[in-house]
Amino acid sequence: MTEGRPAPLRTRVSELLGIDYPIVQAPMGWIARSALASAVSNAGGLGIIETSSGELDAIRNEIIQMRELTSQPFGVNIAQLFVRDPSIVQFVVDQGVRFVTTSAGDPTRYTAQLKSAGLTVFHVVPTLSAALKAVAAGVDGLVVEGGEGGGFKSPRDVATMVLLPLIASRVDLPIIAAGGITDGRSMAAAFALGATGVQMGTRMVSAAESPVHDNWKQAIVAAAETDTVFLNRFSKPGLRALRTARSERLERDEHVPMAEFGSALDLYFGGDMEASLALTGQVAGRIDEVRSVADIIESTVREFTEAVRELARFS
Repeated sequence: MTEGRPAPLRTRVSELLGIDYPIVQAPMGWIARSALASAVSNAGGLGIIETSSGELDAIRNEIIQMRELTSQPFGVNIAQLFVRDPSIVQFVVDQGVRFVTTSAGDPTRYTAQLKSAGLTVFHVVPTLSAALKAVAAGVDGLVVEGGEGGGFKSPRDVATMVLLPLIASRVDLPIIAAGGITDGRSMAAAFALGATGVQMGTRMVSAAESPVHDNWKQAIVAAAETDTVFLNRFSKPGLRALRTARSERLERDEHVPMAEFGSALDLYFGGDMEASLALTGQVAGRIDEVRSVADIIESTVREFTEAVRELARFS
């Protein structure tokens, strides 16, 4: 007999966002679109639509499609490093979404505009100083992202185990933990360190509903915990990618130009793992199968509840 859906988890994050489970899907460029994001929202988490691809006409259509696929809350991300349209805030406001994450830039750039339009704003931060700046800018919450996560990072990366409790000790805002989160045990650890929500990136890239080519999903499944590399450690932006011949060749370079991304879409959707850089977190070493989004979220919640119950035995 199939287990029923777990009871909702009431935390500061889930209450603020109006979702059953405080599990957010990371806003990966080209990947975080309606097919994946709607699966997350329908499973009780929060799907996020990306804008970092810069394809705003396509994004507008994805948001329309999103509303056809789910009646549940979802959000949009503004990755400031990749903004090409100066009217990006108005674009997001016009889509009628109520939640936005901002990342890869200065929280003072868009927060006031977004807040004045009535949106809830979380900013992604890789350091304590960035967190304090975001708080001063008036954000509603933070996504605290450790350096073990995939994608674009601060070159001065700090692990979630250090960063999360540090920021939680200095900031009284809802925190979503990112970097190294893939299941209920890692979610429970994040809550013990001060988060009341989590974000999953690599776990969602490998999900059945993820639009990426199966070659990338299988590379994640096959990866060891040492099978990512950190690039651009001595310039900006830093980034973490899956270990391939291309990324290993670039690992010791002081500066990795954006041209080295090559043909990202040939990797993402064509399956050529050497065509670009497969942005992937260290947690790939803990992922051993492709699973549906609903299975990922429901099993995470069950395991989280059991882990918290087990820890309570020591109190």
